[in-house]
Amino acid sequence: MSSAQRQDAGLDLAAETADVLQAATRMLAGVALRSLDALDAAVTLPQFRLLAVLADLGRVPSGQAARALGLDRSTVTRLAGRMVAAGHVARGTDPRHRGMVTLELTPSGRDLVAAADAWRRQELARIMARLSPAQQAVVTVALGLLVGAAGDDYGVTTLRPVPV
Repeated sequence: MSSAQRQDAGLDLAAETADVLQAATRMLAGVALRSLDALDAAVTLPQFRLLAVLADLGRVPSGQAARALGLDRSTVTRLAGRMVAAGHVARGTDPRHRGMVTLELTPSGRDLVAAADAWRRQELARIMARLSPAQQAVVTVALGLLVGAAGDDYGVTTLRPVPV
């Protein structure tokens, strides 16, 4: 058995654990998706993903935004064009490399990201309020451990594809 096979052999989840994690993933994804409804259709999910990347990374070359989103540069160029036209993203150039196109959020774009974030926080607070304080503490510790175990590979700033 190779070392990779030995490593993978320890990765099996108990069915109950897998089911709970899948349900939690669906619930959290639902909260994230519904937060876009709070924006009154101002942006689509792909557009919001671009805004979220720019909110996290700040002013970046368009190629870096494309890598963070896991998209082709041409796709990000079209996506950014729509966001520029809507006033949520500003295009610029890097003074050291004038041919490099940069992207950054405008105040309008920052407001959209902040509104979605505020809605998510409120909805998560509403859901957590259904639990006792002791249960809330358990959920907080457990999810903190899960986030820690996932590591930075699931964050925007790792330049890997960005989730909702």
